[in-house]
Amino acid sequence: MPEPASWHYTRITKPMFDARAVDQVLKGRIITAVGDEIIEDGFVEIRGGKITRVGNAADLGNTDLTVLDTGGKTIMPGLIQSHGHLSWDGVHELSFQSMYDSPEIRAYKAAGNMLKSLRAGVTLVRDLGVHNANLFAKQAVAQGFFPGPRLLVSGESIIQTGGHTYWVCREASGADEMRRAVRDQVKGGADLIKIMACHDTLEFTDAELEAVIDEAHRNRLPITAHATYDACIRRVAEFGVDCVEHGGSMSDETIQILLDKKIPIVTTFSALVMQAKPEIAKAFGIPDWKVLERQKAVGDKTRFDGLVRAAKAGVPIVFGTDAGSPAVEHDVIAPELAFMVEVGVCPNNLDALRAITIRGAQLSKMDNKIGTVEVGKEADLIVVDGKPDEDLYALERVEMTLIAGKRMH
Repeated sequence: MPEPASWHYTRITKPMFDARAVDQVLKGRIITAVGDEIIEDGFVEIRGGKITRVGNAADLGNTDLTVLDTGGKTIMPGLIQSHGHLSWDGVHELSFQSMYDSPEIRAYKAAGNMLKSLRAGVTLVRDLGVHNANLFAKQAVAQGFFPGPRLLVSGESIIQTGGHTYWVCREASGADEMRRAVRDQVKGGADLIKIMACHDTLEFTDAELEAVIDEAHRNRLPITAHATYDACIRRVAEFGVDCVEHGGSMSDETIQILLDKKIPIVTTFSALVMQAKPEIAKAFGIPDWKVLERQKAVGDKTRFDGLVRAAKAGVPIVFGTDAGSPAVEHDVIAPELAFMVEVGVCPNNLDALRAITIRGAQLSKMDNKIGTVEVGKEADLIVVDGKPDEDLYALERVEMTLIAGKRMH
């Protein structure tokens, strides 16, 4: 692996926030995220931050641990936000806050959004950067300066000079600059690399795209691409990215490439969905013309045909909201999941719940540790007042969030 970021060499005498894992038994209704399995009256035993037993409550027997009976509430894996931007507040216009927020304000926004994420049951955030504030959020959590979810961060998103969202990302021109941009993110402690591969036009020369992907892989990091229409999705897939962000229109040929290369898509519908609601859009200062544009987009389901066909063909669809976009706050979870089912990229609620749990874990190569309620996994769990498999909006009532057995909410 690459040389670790310099902060790894700092001696921390004592974390400022040092939650302890609690050995206990939780009783309730369990959605394991292993297929469609639901244990209607079950228990989860936690020891040393890991799940040591799972089963029917009738089989629990005597135990030396404290038993917390949730009264029939749902116990399930912690939620995984696979496309978020912690230092964007989800309220204000992006270009303004990107250009004018001070580093200190970015830090406060990230801190606040980590707390909101924990309260919403999010136990892992894959922060796709734009600027490099996420590198410091990761350090703060890792060194115990602030309580937060698990973080996988990209550092600065890498773009061609003058490319999409140039006002906030890392600009580079030419293959050598692309490699330098990747190396700078690696030096800062990035877990993955993010590129903006298109907006209205394709971005990067072939040499630049080849270099940025090769350099990420040389450093043993996955690379993901903002790609929103067929020509771009096909191009980045052929060049070798590991994931597609957003997605969009796709030909059958492009879908086959994704299948052949086992490339997942993180869909992000929330900006459309939330900004199409007049009462919400008005509260966030979104103009009427934008609301009408969003309503038209949400109402035209043919717009999502490529994503639906990809999902039905077997391309893994993973949950993300682009959290931090206007009207897409970091605790807004259920509307995205509901729209995933409505539009057809997920066939039902249980599949949508797998998109935000086990498929998120698989995307980030953490499925051996988290993502399901199974023996041997770390105890990243939430307790929900309701049945999310029947009503996804029950996820708005998260009563407890555990990370590795530590009570975080």
